[in-house]
Amino acid sequence: MARRKTENLTPLELEIMHVLWETGPANVQTVQQQLKRQLAYTTVQTMLNILQRKGRVRRTMKDRAYFYRPVVSRSHVTREHMSDIVDRLFGGSAESLVMSLVETKHLTSKALARLQKLVEEDAKK
Repeated sequence: MARRKTENLTPLELEIMHVLWETGPANVQTVQQQLKRQLAYTTVQTMLNILQRKGRVRRTMKDRAYFYRPVVSRSHVTREHMSDIVDRLFGGSAESLVMSLVETKHLTSKALARLQKLVEEDAKK
């Protein structure tokens, strides 16, 4: 069975995007050095080129090296991934996601209180 094409970022693509969000425009070497794991220069270069083809980064030539910069924000990527998770794992139900977080103890009572406050503030708008 063929893999379905996804615009969501792979774990490695996401790691690279985190570097670019933190550092701003960077060349391959800078991205490679900022990653938490050691990867070959060519691997990082290939991943940045894939991100460019996906429209997630743009590159510009500067002093004989390409510099890559993100063209999507961290919050945009977060929304995309959360929508995908809610759709695929919880049948489109955000409530089921939250209930799962509560049941698995990923949401503390303090976090639930903050969440309740946000809900109340949103209801007032």
